[in-house]
Amino acid sequence: MRCAAPDTLRGRLRLSSGTGDALDEITGRLLAEDFARYEVELSRALSPQAPYLGAEEQELYRRGKRIRPMLLMLSARMIAGDGPLPAKVIKAAVSLEMLHVATLIHDDIIDDAMTRRGIASVNARHGTNAAILLGDMQFVQAIRTFTDAIETETEMGLVKLVLDTAFRICAGELDELRSDPGRDPVAQRERYMEVIERKTAIMFGLACETGVALVEGRTGQSRRAGFYGRRVGRAFQIFDDLMDILQAPEGSGKGRGTDLARRTLSLPLIFAMEELGPDHLVSRILRGAEATPAELAQGVEAVIRSGAPARAWAEARLQALDAETYLRGFAESPWRDALRTIALVTVNRAF
Repeated sequence: MRCAAPDTLRGRLRLSSGTGDALDEITGRLLAEDFARYEVELSRALSPQAPYLGAEEQELYRRGKRIRPMLLMLSARMIAGDGPLPAKVIKAAVSLEMLHVATLIHDDIIDDAMTRRGIASVNARHGTNAAILLGDMQFVQAIRTFTDAIETETEMGLVKLVLDTAFRICAGELDELRSDPGRDPVAQRERYMEVIERKTAIMFGLACETGVALVEGRTGQSRRAGFYGRRVGRAFQIFDDLMDILQAPEGSGKGRGTDLARRTLSLPLIFAMEELGPDHLVSRILRGAEATPAELAQGVEAVIRSGAPARAWAEARLQALDAETYLRGFAESPWRDALRTIALVTVNRAF
């Protein structure tokens, strides 16, 4: 399949009312053949788990945005151009999505979440013990799939990079559980950025860096792509945390203010504590005070009325704009334009 030339494609990847239209445009116009191959490889990677993964579990892979595989393949195409991508690129894309799904399963266990992507969570269907093992199985199969993609001795270093990333994701999740609402605001913001770097941004960076490396891009190009991805990942997570406060339940698939109810120190809540003061209801809830549903709703409304959402959005946008600067060293192409679009729509989703 031949892709549209840059001058005919530019401007057609719209900043829409949500990420869906823009991502669908990228998938359908630029990566249709790549994602067709991705689906075949994903089915192959999931087949050894058939006795344990039912249709509902496998649906987790079909309902997501698949932004990590998308970033990997777009990054590879910035270097490789048109024509079929090497099989190892497709396998690596599948591997990273499996690693992501593993983290989602474990997140749902930690949060005791009953739904994920519009369907019952794995722990809701099978219980905690089985969900832990199924999440671990996704981790293991992700590494197996990635190892199968490696063809040269030089690429073996990418296996260690993936393992290091998996370790840092786990560390980020543990750090989030140990966040201290009693710290001063500056320390809280620094801690938050460290957490999202580990739990979200590093995976985005890995996707972009790996995509370039697997098509024999230069080391400098891989690193720039990785810096782009990590900043997009930061923007993505900050905006997700903002949506937890602002988006109506019917749009998000979960109750508004979940982070406040679970005392998760997101950036909007950190900014709100700083503005509203230590004696405000929001600050007291985050420090451990019991709250009724009515008080939680009151706390969420106080956050919304404060300047915290605007400050958080400004930080997310700053990260997205910074991400764009790392694309300037790559040749102009529709794939580079798509990566730029992804950075922008990440912080222009509707709420």
